[in-house]
Amino acid sequence: MDFMTSALIVSWLAILVLALVVSGLIRQVHQLSTSMSVSPTRVGLKPGATAPGALELIGSAGGVLLFVSPGCRTCVEALDEAATWQADSGGAVLAISATAVPDTPVSTAPDRPDLFDQYDAIATPFAVIVDADGAVVRSEPVGSRTAVRDLLASAPNPARSA
Repeated sequence: MDFMTSALIVSWLAILVLALVVSGLIRQVHQLSTSMSVSPTRVGLKPGATAPGALELIGSAGGVLLFVSPGCRTCVEALDEAATWQADSGGAVLAISATAVPDTPVSTAPDRPDLFDQYDAIATPFAVIVDADGAVVRSEPVGSRTAVRDLLASAPNPARSA
């Protein structure tokens, strides 16, 4: 057998092995796609649930709990939007962090990793709106200025209720 025939046989064997590998991958992807649940899991507390210790944290009028982390650029933007909303509406905002809180004009609660667990805040920035009864109005991650602005529009506003 000459070199050309050997190279041709090895090439066909490599193509056969590659085809088997690709068919195995396709089978695995098909299995994974059919076994996935249809609806994604919800994060955060459900609307209407009692917000643990919220009224002690932000006061009896309710307000917004904003979970942030240091070094998060989106968190800084969320804090800027929250500070603007607080100045315009007179609403309460509390920035909560597991470690240090970035510089902000809103009230802060640093070193509170326990609150991340209690509120199921899995990503930052994460906002929880609490009403005057201590119930969750909305609870969701906010990944942009627009998302924070939209969420704050549904928050209790003391200036409107006065």
